[in-house]
Amino acid sequence: MSNRDYANRRPSGAAKPQRASRRKPSQQAPSRRLPLLLTLFVLLGVGSFGYFLWSIRDSADQAQPEPVKKAAVKQPKKDPNALPPKPKEEWTYLEELENKHVEVDVPVVENRVAKRYKLQCGSFRTASQANEMKAVIAFQGQEASVKKVSGTSGDWYKVSLGPLDGKREAEKLRHTMQRAGINGCIMLYWES
Repeated sequence: MSNRDYANRRPSGAAKPQRASRRKPSQQAPSRRLPLLLTLFVLLGVGSFGYFLWSIRDSADQAQPEPVKKAAVKQPKKDPNALPPKPKEEWTYLEELENKHVEVDVPVVENRVAKRYKLQCGSFRTASQANEMKAVIAFQGQEASVKKVSGTSGDWYKVSLGPLDGKREAEKLRHTMQRAGINGCIMLYWES
């Protein structure tokens, strides 16, 4: 059985569609020209607008009335580039503070202990994974330690850096580790 195309099939009594006839090269479409009346109208409008602008160019000077001249008083001409006179200072705090001496008492804090921090860069179930992380950190020029911690869910091997003096130093080291591709470091407060 052959496949038939019923969707594009023409009824048996329908005539074939006729093709559009091609024009001969000698029969070209007539060229379209701009209407002469429209062109003249546009030129007349542009010309009249130009004349209007030319006629009003001096009207701004003529519209202003001339100032009334006083016969007795002559004012000197002012230089247009001259600066205005210097304003008078109204503040006196400059003279008052000129010879003053200020003392500041800075409290001295003794027994101030700087906070120390550690960076924990990983926590693993096996010692081999922790030692791999320690080796990656060693390639960055830092010394890491692996500590075994027993918890309720079993033994964990934590990889940490430090102790570090101050939060700024800990943040700096954490950013160094991030640039090396070690993104899991968290900062922990360390009590000695």
